[in-house]
Amino acid sequence: MAEHIRNFSIIAHIDHGKSTLADRLLQLTGTISPREMTEQVLDDMDLEREKGVTIKASAVRMLYTAQDGNTYELNLIDTPGHVDFGYEVSRALAACEGALLVVDATQGVEAQTLANLYLALENDLEIIPVINKIDLASARPDEVAKEIESLLGTPADQILRVSAKEGTNVEAVLEAVVREIPPPQGDPTAPLRALVFDSHYDPYKGVVAYVRIVDGTVSADDTLMLMATGASFKPVEIGVFTPHMTPTGKLTAGEVGYIATGLKTVRDARVGDTITNAQRPAPEPLLGYRHPKPMVFAGIYPVESDDYEDLRDALAKLQLNDAALVYEPETSQALGFGFRCGFLGMFHMEIVQERLEREYGLDIVVTAPSVEYQVVLRDGRTVVIDSPAEMPDEAEIAEIREPWVKLQIFTPTEFYGAVMELATKRRAVFVGQEYPSPERVVLNFEMPLSELIVDFFDQLKSRTRGYASLDYQFLEYRAGDLVKLTILVNGEPVDAMAAIVHRDEAYHKGQKLVSKLKELIPRQLFTVPIQAVAGGRVISRANVKALRKDVLAKCYGGDVTRKKKLLEKQKRGKKRMKMVGQVEIPQEAFLAVLRLGED
Repeated sequence: MAEHIRNFSIIAHIDHGKSTLADRLLQLTGTISPREMTEQVLDDMDLEREKGVTIKASAVRMLYTAQDGNTYELNLIDTPGHVDFGYEVSRALAACEGALLVVDATQGVEAQTLANLYLALENDLEIIPVINKIDLASARPDEVAKEIESLLGTPADQILRVSAKEGTNVEAVLEAVVREIPPPQGDPTAPLRALVFDSHYDPYKGVVAYVRIVDGTVSADDTLMLMATGASFKPVEIGVFTPHMTPTGKLTAGEVGYIATGLKTVRDARVGDTITNAQRPAPEPLLGYRHPKPMVFAGIYPVESDDYEDLRDALAKLQLNDAALVYEPETSQALGFGFRCGFLGMFHMEIVQERLEREYGLDIVVTAPSVEYQVVLRDGRTVVIDSPAEMPDEAEIAEIREPWVKLQIFTPTEFYGAVMELATKRRAVFVGQEYPSPERVVLNFEMPLSELIVDFFDQLKSRTRGYASLDYQFLEYRAGDLVKLTILVNGEPVDAMAAIVHRDEAYHKGQKLVSKLKELIPRQLFTVPIQAVAGGRVISRANVKALRKDVLAKCYGGDVTRKKKLLEKQKRGKKRMKMVGQVEIPQEAFLAVLRLGED
């Protein structure tokens, strides 16, 4: 019965207690027995538990008998809270009719709370605000309630106040879900339309698509089709999450569950696609599907070149579970064979890097992250490059365009100056500000993505004692005064250290790189010049002094011409050596340069 179904999501900033509240709801409804209960039941990856964030969306069905005597089927769709996974959040919200907005009683409303709230409002969801962590000594529920009231218009005295950790007042949350969230609308007799809001790869069942049935009915003997990719398949299994996968053989309009497709890669069943019946297809797919577009690119190389095959296999397996990861082979003179990988953002890159190291036991070097640039050539062509090494010759370039983002920073008003200084130093353009409450300010900027990805987030956290939070969306490509910064060691360019930088910063960054390399490159038997080149000229230089044998040690007296003759002979030998000598740059030099702070 559709009127007894409630589909809802929990939206919150990182660490506001979303997963803990989900645990309590599962316990209260008896979905999980006390024996099976662990902390953060829905975060089943080790990394999710360690970092305290939800990385993959997950869904679970709960049965709850409300105070009105009816039993309701509650489908909780748990969403990631991190900015890099904004698209997954938008698809998960599209599968719901309502959302619990969880706000930490000690922190108040934060950037991603607001970003996800706006997404929920765009999808016309019913919002139920919940203030969590009221048991903490530093909780200030009345102030936070006023913040939410000015944001949503819900009277402060009607906002639910709970402690998910202690279980205080959690029953009221379930009652509010039943009472305030509308039942799903949909026609069970219409052609099938099912929204894929997540998927994972199972070695036995192929791609398992997490779906919300919008219209129609699906059963195990139907032939189904994905509307964006055109792939057709017979379902291997159809069922619901309780929270383990439980086969039911059938799903009808309004329900949330899974369809095991038997397909071999997650690319075939992308998030946001629509599943329909191949014999009786829907006239048009559900709205909002788009291809996940990588924003940050980096090279991943094995430390030992023998591990190249293992790295390729590991990336292929990771891509089965993570359709947003893209990679292609590339070679570097300095680091050998590796892959150029595209990620949704820095956090996504960090997760992939950790999974490669932990789950596949690989030793890898990750090059400095860069973004995708559009280079307009003098002959009118536009080429897209995601690695500084691919930059065409300067004489051929008419202009270089870089990606800009809309940036929202939430901060207590006392850190206003520190945040402003940090943002303007990174070429940000100030757009405006809002005050959601007297002590907090939202600053809106437009900023080049390349300035954001390196360590902007870390700098922001340290300058605001961890209180500021940020959210960003891609805006557009804009032309900028950019140059390629190349490092030459002994006259040879080192491709792994090339970077695309703003002309005003080229001298400062080049000087910093050269000084660092001077410390790290071991001395040779000849002088090694290290140069930074930008815009066709050398902007910084340092020499690694030669190791010299004391050829005058045996001359303890005698004529000066004898000494000169020996020194001249040594000089000629050094010159000849320099012409044929190769400088081996140690691995540590690359690693240290990649970790070079951009302060």
